[in-house]
Amino acid sequence: MSEFLVGLDQNHGNVTDLQEFTDETAAFDRISALYDENVEKIKSRFAEFEAGDRTSPAGPAYYPYLGLTVESTDINRTGKRSYGKIDAAGTFGATLTQPKLFESYYKEQIRLILKNHQRPVYVGLSDRPMPLPFVIESASSDVSANDIPALQAIFTMPDLANINDSIANGTYVPVEGIPRPLALFTAERVDYSLARLSHYTGTIPEHFQRFVLFTNYQRYVDEFVDYGKKQVLEGSEYSAFVEPGNVITPNPNLTDEPVSGIAPSHLPQMPAYHLVGEKHMGITLVNIGVGPSNAKTITDHIAVLRPHCWLMVGHCGGLRHTQRLGDFVLAHAYVREDHVLDEDIHPSVPLPAIAEIQVALTEAVARAADVSSGGSDIKEHFRTGTVYTTDDRDWELRHKELAVRFNQSRAIAVDMESATIAANGFRFRVPYGTFLCVSDKPIHGEIKLPGMANKFYEGRTAKHLHIGIDTLQQLRLRGVESLHSRKLRSFDEPAFR
Repeated sequence: MSEFLVGLDQNHGNVTDLQEFTDETAAFDRISALYDENVEKIKSRFAEFEAGDRTSPAGPAYYPYLGLTVESTDINRTGKRSYGKIDAAGTFGATLTQPKLFESYYKEQIRLILKNHQRPVYVGLSDRPMPLPFVIESASSDVSANDIPALQAIFTMPDLANINDSIANGTYVPVEGIPRPLALFTAERVDYSLARLSHYTGTIPEHFQRFVLFTNYQRYVDEFVDYGKKQVLEGSEYSAFVEPGNVITPNPNLTDEPVSGIAPSHLPQMPAYHLVGEKHMGITLVNIGVGPSNAKTITDHIAVLRPHCWLMVGHCGGLRHTQRLGDFVLAHAYVREDHVLDEDIHPSVPLPAIAEIQVALTEAVARAADVSSGGSDIKEHFRTGTVYTTDDRDWELRHKELAVRFNQSRAIAVDMESATIAANGFRFRVPYGTFLCVSDKPIHGEIKLPGMANKFYEGRTAKHLHIGIDTLQQLRLRGVESLHSRKLRSFDEPAFR
């Protein structure tokens, strides 16, 4: 049930057309209707623009708004869940976007805040206009360079001054008369990243799953493609396998739909592959290549999809004499010498290990090795400790300097991505983990020769990747609620996960 509210004095700022809801489905339906109505305004005016109307201004089109007001008597300080609740009195709100993509997520968050605070939520139109590029794909238009000035004069364009990560970074300063944040990301920030995901990965956001693997080596991709297609063609758990170009291989046991999509002539910068599960609960793998810059870029954007977990499964240099090529490394801590996130999360901020992921990884190794996860035999299969992440691919040329740092940090492995992925997981409240494979030991004079490398990769890549897949599947089966640890949330958190 909903009721149109006139003169509501609850400090929701410049929001209009507010309606009250006590049911998450009804609230979501109103959000979806408002979004569709305003998107249609932009699409209709853009069609007129393409037909030749270069003068009439576009009518206003705004993002939907969701908010609520919590009194001090409504605060429920239960510790059972790290999200879905507000710990201080006040008015809170968020702009929302792409409701079809986020349906299950939005409904869960609304249901939890209704349950925890016994207060209605309010849905209306915000004062944040929808930018044209976030509604109309550039590939669908025939706009020339000469039309750009007219386009910018008629339509709203992205306002970079208001698209940032201040909420997630903990630097947001509340403004009197404006609701405090209800979510980590504004609608514009979400749309910004959704557009980037298509560009960088070659697949649309709708295909991304909420369990994510990152790798820095193509052989893992080849193995994942083989595994994913086999799962789809022979099983019933996953509905499709998706590759760059939005090439979809449907599950023939679930549908008669043919393979669709066109593979790109050149792979994108960080190609993504998706083993599609119900409600986005399958597995996505992204080949991020080498280096912390790509690792930051892709996690900046995948974070808006609110994944339940992401894992790094890639190669590293071993730093201990006792390690052998092919040994596994489970990171318990990180040295952040990658520097790409220093302005967003200070290097002094510790990155706690997420216990549920560490345990799941250990148990997956034990299953793969057919040993007890609690016994001493498992120590023959992997090492736990600190991973040193650097931004210098030729760190070996600084051997004398770095050997001291390795000793002081007690690091057992060195790579170029793991700490970046963990730090952005911490920053964006996404549970994270790192499981690496020793591919060389340069500090000890052990390097891969071409023939030796092929033999090593053939024997270890598949096992390594399947341990990562097994870990994610077990985390899903056990339930995701416990994954979202209070370690990832501060004392002044938005209610949305």
